[in-house]
Amino acid sequence: MKVPFLDLGQQHQGIRTEALAALTATYDATRFCLGKDVDDFEKNFCSTLGYPRALGMNSGTAPLHVACMIAGFGPGDEIITTPFTFISSAWGISYVGAKPVFVDIEEATYNIDPAKIAAAITPQTKGIIVVHLFGQPARMDEIMAIAKQHNLFVIEDCAQAIGATYNGTPVGTMGDAGTFSFYPTKNLGGCGEGGMFVAKDEALHTRARHIRVHGSDRRYYHDIIGGNFRMDGFQAALLNVKLPHLAKWTARRQAIAAKYRAGITLAELRMPTELTYGRSVLHQFTVRHPQRDALHEHLAKCEVCTDLIYPVPLHLQKCYAGLGYGRGSFPIAELTSDTCISLPIFPELTDAQVDHVIASINAFVAP
Repeated sequence: MKVPFLDLGQQHQGIRTEALAALTATYDATRFCLGKDVDDFEKNFCSTLGYPRALGMNSGTAPLHVACMIAGFGPGDEIITTPFTFISSAWGISYVGAKPVFVDIEEATYNIDPAKIAAAITPQTKGIIVVHLFGQPARMDEIMAIAKQHNLFVIEDCAQAIGATYNGTPVGTMGDAGTFSFYPTKNLGGCGEGGMFVAKDEALHTRARHIRVHGSDRRYYHDIIGGNFRMDGFQAALLNVKLPHLAKWTARRQAIAAKYRAGITLAELRMPTELTYGRSVLHQFTVRHPQRDALHEHLAKCEVCTDLIYPVPLHLQKCYAGLGYGRGSFPIAELTSDTCISLPIFPELTDAQVDHVIASINAFVAP
């Protein structure tokens, strides 16, 4: 039995008629850049997920960039973040000329370790970018207490955590700004690029709205330095079709994770910690094993497709060599990169496929 790591085709076939009707309506109305579809998606996003206000943007990286601009980060500033994430989490820092400062992660959750943040703060520290990785909320109470003590601007990268909550509070609303991605592989994915910016403070929201459209509130009048971060109508139209399905898709991900937890018995395989303080939306089900590469090969022979997500942590990426980090700088992030493997966990997986993944893992014999 072949088990794909991800199959977007199944999901899209299920909504094909409704999706094509929505895209046709957008096409016929020529609503190609912002406009009614984007307005509707922003409103639906807020009402469905509990956000006070939101701004659709043209990628998941865009709202991170905009948030760093709004925060006023710039040359000479240091911004703390995690080294175990997709590189977009750090791009906004670099785009505005600030310096990423990495701290290690928690072994149990793969998220930034609040205990390590305080030691990394210097007089140049101006903010923290928190990543709710793989759909698991980070420990926001501790992080926000540190931020308040040092007057730091907090950006929550929720690219993988749409619908996740921390003690009942939606991720993205505890810091100063929150950002989301609608890249096709995300829990709520478009047919291309897309993102969302959220902020509790109306003034920050207004500034982001101006930055999104070339620093302008009136056509051809530019009051601040901005950019072109506008969401296109086709992406919003499709996301409006998919959003009502998100809750059931998330529930299915959680059910698959429960089956993995109950069924996998392989010795030395470490599964992600079940949170007591929040609700994970299981963007990935990433496990660790000391013989990860051999397990990866074994599962491939069993026709189970897996992925080695983030095999090189950010502090060891060539583009950040100038920061002066080396192997050994963040041992938990490095160990995780060396030993983690992500299992299939998309909503359309059948129980039979999940059982095959479990049986294949349990049959592994380390060399």
